[in-house]
Amino acid sequence: MAILKPFAAVRPRKDIAHKVAALPYDVMNSEEAREIVGDNEYSFLHVDKAEIDLDRNINIYDKIVYEKARNNLYEMINRGVLAKDNKKCLYIYRLIMDGIEQTGIVGCASIDDYLNNEIKKHEHTREEKEQDRINHVDICDANTGPIFLTYKYNNEINGIIKSWTEKEAIYDFLAEDNIRHMVWIIDDEHIICNICNIFKNIDSVYIADGHHRSASAVKVGLKRRKENPNYTGEEEFNFFLSVLFPHSDLRIMDYNRIVKDLNGLSTEEYMFRVSEKFNVNIYEGDEPYKPSCKHTYGMYLGGKWYELTAKKGTYDPCNLVDRLDASILQNNLLKPILGIEDPRTDNRVDFVGGIRGLKELELRIDNQKDGAAFSMYPTDIEDLMLIADAGEVMPPKSTWFEPKLRSGLFIHTLR
Repeated sequence: MAILKPFAAVRPRKDIAHKVAALPYDVMNSEEAREIVGDNEYSFLHVDKAEIDLDRNINIYDKIVYEKARNNLYEMINRGVLAKDNKKCLYIYRLIMDGIEQTGIVGCASIDDYLNNEIKKHEHTREEKEQDRINHVDICDANTGPIFLTYKYNNEINGIIKSWTEKEAIYDFLAEDNIRHMVWIIDDEHIICNICNIFKNIDSVYIADGHHRSASAVKVGLKRRKENPNYTGEEEFNFFLSVLFPHSDLRIMDYNRIVKDLNGLSTEEYMFRVSEKFNVNIYEGDEPYKPSCKHTYGMYLGGKWYELTAKKGTYDPCNLVDRLDASILQNNLLKPILGIEDPRTDNRVDFVGGIRGLKELELRIDNQKDGAAFSMYPTDIEDLMLIADAGEVMPPKSTWFEPKLRSGLFIHTLR
């Protein structure tokens, strides 16, 4: 059973929605955000990355940054850049990338569903990253970025979406990265009730992306409950902003690895140790090696690409986590050979989303003149759901979802 709740979204005027909508805060650093925003006064990065409007020397986790975010948000509301709908609705959000559509329902999920594991997770979170978004949500008094949830395809929901999207979209724009964004408002109370009832009969929903944002939203909700001991459970702080997509729509891209050095090994020593666990072949193609199936990897080393294939015995095929490509590489190469004990915290390893292309791996390794890069085969959405169902956790940086949901198209206020 999954609770889906309509809400009155704070959202941009139609004529400037394309200027407001911004990439998520966590796919860029502060300098990149400043460059992206330029002279765009409407960009939602003024809220999600408010340090761009402060001195460059300020600590991005200073309270003044969150206060600036709140001030920017409510200034946008006061100026009429953003306005709150006058009734509770659900919304449809469609993204089109390279001709492939991804269409979800925008509403609010329940913090109790998260706590009771009706909303299933597949990643650990880090306390410092949680605290950042706790401060942001609490001080802004709003969920400013949607959590990316998924559910197993449902024919009834698909039929409703198909019928409703025959209407004219309230937003329809092409972003600078050539991704088309479309939004419809579902304001018919009968249809809203029908959708919510269908979700009550869906066993589970899954966090695809946004573990830190969801954990933070839940902790803010629990904080508000403590502050309001007579709460009923219907207050807005009991729910958090989400977009729910059918799993069949989702596109997971490769999430590649770069290691800064060979852990003190010579190239010969390193290659010998790698060959103990992987079949290694020189790749003669003109383009970087892109794996075409599970348990194969590209390795860029010394100006050459190699094809690696995991040998028998390097993983347990019956173990959901152990058989993941990210686990196989970590357990048989990154940790024992290159000394990467914890990829979450080790600064010798970096991760590059597949959207940047494999030439980025070559560039990075050529520039640092040491180390190795690894191209990965994308994780299956079915593997993600199986692991979440089993209560297991995937290795860090196992999934890179594209296209990215834009922030600023929907804001959920907590009161």
